[in-house]
Amino acid sequence: MLSRTLFRRSSTQARHVAVLAAALALTVTPLRAQQRALTRWEEQSRALLRELVEINTTHSVGNTVTAAEAMAKHMRAAGWPAEDVVVVENAPRKGNLVVRYRGSNRTRKPVLLLSHIDVVEADPKDWTLPPFQFIEKDGTFYGRGVADDKDESAIHLTILLRMKAEGIVPDRDIIVALTADEEGGTSNGVDWMLTNRPELLQAEFAFNEGGGGRVEDGKKISNDVQASEKKVANFTVEATNPGGHSSVPRPDNAITQLAAALVKLGAYHQPVKLNEVTRAYFKRQAEIAGGEMGAAMRALIANERDAAAAATMAKDPANNSRMRTTCVATMLTGGHASTALPQRATATVNCRILPDESTEEVQKRLIATIADTGVKVTVARGARESPPSPLTAELLRTIEETTKEVWPGMPVVPTMSTGATDGLYLRRAGIPVYGVSGLFYDTPNAHGMNEHVSAQAFYDGLEFMYRLVKKVAGPEKPRM
Repeated sequence: MLSRTLFRRSSTQARHVAVLAAALALTVTPLRAQQRALTRWEEQSRALLRELVEINTTHSVGNTVTAAEAMAKHMRAAGWPAEDVVVVENAPRKGNLVVRYRGSNRTRKPVLLLSHIDVVEADPKDWTLPPFQFIEKDGTFYGRGVADDKDESAIHLTILLRMKAEGIVPDRDIIVALTADEEGGTSNGVDWMLTNRPELLQAEFAFNEGGGGRVEDGKKISNDVQASEKKVANFTVEATNPGGHSSVPRPDNAITQLAAALVKLGAYHQPVKLNEVTRAYFKRQAEIAGGEMGAAMRALIANERDAAAAATMAKDPANNSRMRTTCVATMLTGGHASTALPQRATATVNCRILPDESTEEVQKRLIATIADTGVKVTVARGARESPPSPLTAELLRTIEETTKEVWPGMPVVPTMSTGATDGLYLRRAGIPVYGVSGLFYDTPNAHGMNEHVSAQAFYDGLEFMYRLVKKVAGPEKPRM
């Protein structure tokens, strides 16, 4: 999340006036922002994104049923039959839209385009712009969800609308799913549908968030394809003590005992362990990075036990997280009164576990690192399995060809996400998932204040995904 640098006025009324003035000042036409006329499909996609952003879909007070129905209305108006536009409610105020575009070949499994329409909370007091108003200024879109993940929802629906308008019949079905509760909530939409309505999401593979373009120092570096992601587990680290009066200290103090354990965990590095995806990532990234870092990447690929190479790579937190499981203390509580010796001190340790490691393996390493029988390490939340998706040569080649059409010379780099997406549920159900969008975020700030995406990046992502989907769902045929 971006750090927040806010200008706060002493008067609530003044602040509201300022926000309104900023909103009016920032509302400009796309022609001014882009300095060119938009295509029909750019206008269509922008309109869908605007409508989605201006529907509050937060967990606390929002409604993804409203958003799903709004998008379903557009698809029905474009001629989709009722049976191919399905809105599924998996909980109160939680709705999912599934649209199927019928192909000519019933023997090939569909392609699934997945995105989520719920968004994280956005308090207007913490933004300098109204979060649930779509605003465009100087070629940039602002609003909660424009970068996570309503931009992809608008793009995916526009792809279907364009293909239908152009009379294209794919060689297989294309499914677009806009889902609920990816950001947390009472009932994850993808998980619920796979359990209760699995026929809606069955596909050969899926495209999802998690990948996309990488930008460094304002320069487009690579178009990344997420083929795996880390698993999430939480551990409780706890020290207990009989306690007593604070006026009579004793050497065995629960807080200091826990603190010593956490210092050990903070200094400990989990072992390096590469997989198919991270090997491919570091191999291609070595060519991009060059210099000392590139040499270290090549050395680590040749020998995972090369401590010097690992130390060099660990200077970059992102590289460090990709090559090993990571654990970090995130919450801390202790004691019960200012005049009493603590009877209990507890910490939450959040671990991001490599796809081929288990919760139990990591727990054993934490216990061994702490090396104190007076400190317990228990599993608060075990990791859910998320097997990597195979790096299919044909699919990678298609993504590379499409990337070079839109951005000549741009490399494609397979990657493993250090966070988590709804791809977890599909992978567990045997459906490979690839994070690919063609969206380049100059200053990534999903979940942050004044969330934004470049208008041109949005339109480029639309063109890239349209071409890619046509290729993987083809060969295309004209509708008779």
